[in-house]
Amino acid sequence: MGKKFSKPEMSRRINGDLPSASQEIVETPKRRFDMILLERYPEYSRATIQKFIKKGLATINDEVINKANYLVDFEQEEFCKITPPEGEKERPPVIYEDENIIVFNKPIGMLSIKKGAYLAETAIDDFGEIVHRLDRDTSGVVIVAKNEKVKSYLQKQFAERKTHKTYYAVVVGHPATPHAVINVPLTRNLKRPTTFIPDPNGREAITEYNVIAKNDRFSLVELKPRTGRTHQLRIHMAHIGTPILGDPVYNPKSPKADRMYLHAASLEITIPEGKRVTFTAPLPENFRDAVK
Repeated sequence: MGKKFSKPEMSRRINGDLPSASQEIVETPKRRFDMILLERYPEYSRATIQKFIKKGLATINDEVINKANYLVDFEQEEFCKITPPEGEKERPPVIYEDENIIVFNKPIGMLSIKKGAYLAETAIDDFGEIVHRLDRDTSGVVIVAKNEKVKSYLQKQFAERKTHKTYYAVVVGHPATPHAVINVPLTRNLKRPTTFIPDPNGREAITEYNVIAKNDRFSLVELKPRTGRTHQLRIHMAHIGTPILGDPVYNPKSPKADRMYLHAASLEITIPEGKRVTFTAPLPENFRDAVK
């Protein structure tokens, strides 16, 4: 039996019930569930990981945790796990990647963003923070950021028109002149709110085009948008009477085609640390085949 003292705390310390000053235990701070998963699964953005958590796809020791801000003990971190649906990890072709950004060659049919909802199909925003977007049926260069700070840095360049983009399209028919600048403002189509229409009172929209090649039916054109309105290139080419081949919205009577013939071929932008870079995605072979 241990020796008793008049002071209870001293008695407990001498008897070994309390640690001495040299034995004080330093507790490791708990950390947020989503931040632990972000470290363990760097192929996903934080937003995507939070979607997984909300959908019950994240666990600790096989117990589902559906709160991103749940605080996890250090000893439990190794048991934090994501079980995504099959196919979620399949990334589109990567043009460039570093600690700040990923540049993809987006295939046709892939969404850029899921609009905040979790879907089983893969989208560009599964792999980073969306900076700009391409339509589902458009292929080519798209850049995403790996954190919010870089996202803001890149988006500012788009907003201030400090980026330079080049697209290629196969259009039905032949533009009246081989080179021109289309300056036609656009506004939302109230009859079909997901589409846009020319409107002299709309937002400024400017596109420069050059005809690269043509045959008796189609023309291959280089497009350089000076503004970045939704569906701008598709509407402008339709507006001058040469709609994009395979465009299901602005060219519903298009000749039969295996895709919408619009490709984002290059993006010039300044990446973090001030380096000016041009990223490119090769022109799909069927674009040139269409004008042979």
